[in-house]
Amino acid sequence: MIDRYTRPAMAQLWSEENKFAVWLDIEILVSEKLAQMGIIPRGVPSRMRKRARFDVERIERIEAETRHDVIAFLKDVGRHLGDDEQYLHYGLTSSDVVDTALAVRMVQAGDLLLQALNPPIRRTAALARRYIDTPIAGRTHGVFAEPTALGLKFALWHADLKRGRRRLRSAIYGIAVGKLSGAVGNFAHLDPRVEAYVCRKLGLRPAPISTQVLQRDRHAEYIFAVAALGATIEKIAQEIRLLHRTETGELTEGFASGQRGSSAMPHKQNPITCERLCGLARVLRGYVIPALENVALWHERDITHSSAERVVIADATTLLDYMLGLLDYVLGTLGVHPDRMLENLRRLGSEMFSQRLLLALAEGLGSRDQAYAIVQRIALERKGQTTFEDRVRADQIVRRHLAERQLDSVFDLRPYLRRSRLILKRALAQS
Repeated sequence: MIDRYTRPAMAQLWSEENKFAVWLDIEILVSEKLAQMGIIPRGVPSRMRKRARFDVERIERIEAETRHDVIAFLKDVGRHLGDDEQYLHYGLTSSDVVDTALAVRMVQAGDLLLQALNPPIRRTAALARRYIDTPIAGRTHGVFAEPTALGLKFALWHADLKRGRRRLRSAIYGIAVGKLSGAVGNFAHLDPRVEAYVCRKLGLRPAPISTQVLQRDRHAEYIFAVAALGATIEKIAQEIRLLHRTETGELTEGFASGQRGSSAMPHKQNPITCERLCGLARVLRGYVIPALENVALWHERDITHSSAERVVIADATTLLDYMLGLLDYVLGTLGVHPDRMLENLRRLGSEMFSQRLLLALAEGLGSRDQAYAIVQRIALERKGQTTFEDRVRADQIVRRHLAERQLDSVFDLRPYLRRSRLILKRALAQS
């Protein structure tokens, strides 16, 4: 991922330095168990830990010749081990090291993502509580529908993010497996106890069965969980963008001191951060397809998955980490304008009370269908500057069947908010 969208901790995790460090740890852990089992001399592991080191640039130069990254790594490490070099990579195939190390780093990346998720989850909960009694127009199809509570929007985002967290945790658990089962997964050269020992030391579980590689549905599930969180972030950012529009103005993206909105129009305060989040979510979704296509490999393994994964896994986790940080910034600097919400409701929104009028009139008329036709006629008239409420109160049929106090009840906001706190409690309690 480009530096613009990369945060330091995730960059270090996916660095070549960290990759080779995990590879080396696996190699030495194998030697420890082999020594315990009496297969190699007991002093080998301690000597390996003392002497083993690697040079990233030298590994890259060797790989240019060998065209094999693990062999290049072994050549570089082996030169420091003297006679113990013969015990390096004992009984292993390359994918034993590469796939197990990749699982370690995917778990580490997942843990970073879970940490990055916590601040926006807390912010959405705080916003939901703060604005649970604030009325706002609910919209469907982009059109005013019925009044609702602004706090319910934030509570919905809170629940969405928590579902994404559960999904990610499940995917991390799914990928937290290692394999040291050899070239076709049948333990021809290593005892399964070696695999169990190394995995336990690394915080992984041994895969119940593998081929030369771990099965890629695990990786696909993980990438989907990452992309699904990106889609949730886009959902939040898109809603803010829609409510930020000049003619709406109910929520606005923060605008920093010294920030400029346009090179030509000084008045512009554009929702550029939310737009960036929406654009990056599209990139994240693009990683799901190669992850799914990596599931079907030839026989016990081919390497069609390898090149794609070098891009997809590191980039997807790096990008989501950046997006979660950006989302937290957006939520923390969000402009909330309850006066504008109420103004829009009063100026444009009396049609939103149509269902309450329908129910009251149907009772008076004894016919829901007749009541529907009358309410629809009044709603669609839109004569001059009159509001729906004005036209309802002036309509002779309505006045014949509904008293003034009944009409007052029809155009009352309170019923639309009366269960908001119950819904909020349910959303925040969701574990």
